[in-house]
Amino acid sequence: MSERPHLGARGRRILIAVAIILSVIAAVVLILHFYPPVPVPPPPPPPPITPIPTTPAVPPEVPGPTVVVAASDSSSASKARADVVCDGTDDQLDIQKAFDSLPSSGGTVALCEGTFNCAGNVYPRTNSMLRGEGPDATFLEFSRNGRLLVSQESVTLYNFHLRGTGYPQTEPDRWLGVATIYASHAKVLAVEGTADATTQAVFLLLHDPDVYAPTLQDIEFINCKAVDPGTYGFLHNAWGTTNAVIRDVRYENCAAINCGRNGAFNPWVTGFDFAEQNDIECLRVTNCLAEGSLESGFHFEWDPEKRDCILTNCISRNNGQKDFPMKPYVQSDMSTHYFGCGYYAPRGDITFISCYSEGNSRHGFYATNGGKLYSCVDKSVGTGKTDYRLIQPASFYAAPTRSISPSLVLENCSSIDSHGYGLHIDLASDVWIKNFRLENPAGIDGKATNLGGSQGGPLSNSVVNIYASGDRAETLIWARNNENVEYSGRIVSDSAKPFVIEGDRTRDVRIKDMEIVSASLTPFTNGVILTNTVPAGAVTFENVAVTSGVP
Repeated sequence: MSERPHLGARGRRILIAVAIILSVIAAVVLILHFYPPVPVPPPPPPPPITPIPTTPAVPPEVPGPTVVVAASDSSSASKARADVVCDGTDDQLDIQKAFDSLPSSGGTVALCEGTFNCAGNVYPRTNSMLRGEGPDATFLEFSRNGRLLVSQESVTLYNFHLRGTGYPQTEPDRWLGVATIYASHAKVLAVEGTADATTQAVFLLLHDPDVYAPTLQDIEFINCKAVDPGTYGFLHNAWGTTNAVIRDVRYENCAAINCGRNGAFNPWVTGFDFAEQNDIECLRVTNCLAEGSLESGFHFEWDPEKRDCILTNCISRNNGQKDFPMKPYVQSDMSTHYFGCGYYAPRGDITFISCYSEGNSRHGFYATNGGKLYSCVDKSVGTGKTDYRLIQPASFYAAPTRSISPSLVLENCSSIDSHGYGLHIDLASDVWIKNFRLENPAGIDGKATNLGGSQGGPLSNSVVNIYASGDRAETLIWARNNENVEYSGRIVSDSAKPFVIEGDRTRDVRIKDMEIVSASLTPFTNGVILTNTVPAGAVTFENVAVTSGVP
């Protein structure tokens, strides 16, 4: 019988180390079994968008006399009480005479029911009101370059319908609106309008120093609509280089519907454009609707300065009716440019509160470098399009966004039934995302989110708290080249790769308090795939595991 082997000191140390390792593994398995990770519970569903109850617009008290003007087709009773009766031709001359008869202190020109045919301009006086008997009763028909031009301060437009058609396309008049506001302290109340594609806008705020040199400010639109125009519904612009900021503008319960959808002034027609060549400051937009626009619903151009702009409880749906481009983007080729957003708000101090987007063609919300979104919802982005090779829809898009801190805030926001990405954030830093809900996204190339991905990244110095669910996309969270980013939340999916991290620039990524609920993944693993491009030690895990979701 051979002698029993004798372990030396080195062998005993190895056995002890192996025993300790096995004990630790057993302890971890037991702890995960009896005390699975308990992440922060998902946020409640976003509240439904409930438009603020419409209240009638109340015009200000305008001191001074009232001059009554009847149309050629007004009733006999209206003509009998009128101070002026139009004959149906060049009615702007009679309306202007009524304004000119008012004292310098102001007064009111009251239009009776009927149609006023205006082949020239109407210029309201300072401290005056142009009043109709309702958008369905009083109609101003402008043609042959006729417009309503507010070039003096403290003018109120109230309770009528206007339309502009057949403009001669002469410069610079083709760039005006049917109603053009040049001067400060104007109110536009319960006015509805439309236009064909021969003028730039239905309602235009324009700083033109040759007409009104001071800063254009204190303008109010309440219960106004632009319906089925071949041009912009509401547009802000500035000519010249001095006093280019438009300040203190308020919209309440206004609507831009089908702007440019059936014939367009140019390929960029939007519902609301708040900053074309002007800077904008102290903008308030409440309970407004943009629907069916050729391009974006609510729009700010890239270059102007945007400060203290807040949109609350607005709805933007089915915008981006223009066809997708047929070739890749080239900056010098305008045929490759495309917005198609519910809300396009790059590079500015712009806040969205409880705003809703649905069925917009490219992005629900585009916000960068100062955008703040609270309780906003996008649904079904990419509707109506099928080829996403060149234009990739995303509910929430930001790239690049890295010039200020935070560069972007998304809090209690939701993406539902996206035909593309739910989130696309790239070339970004200092992004704060809290309680983001991602529901049933289709994804692009199998990816439901694109975080630091397609443009090479990185996404850095950011926090992403996300609650994602769905099986249409292979990967719900795709993070590429992230640097100093923390992820938390919950994923519910039976996909084999619900969370993927890749990229050789990945650094200091922390996955913390993350639960992956899956029937297909092995319980108590972490469920996160790191590709072979991720450097060793670049990703750490704390309280992360796959569970069955069954209590």
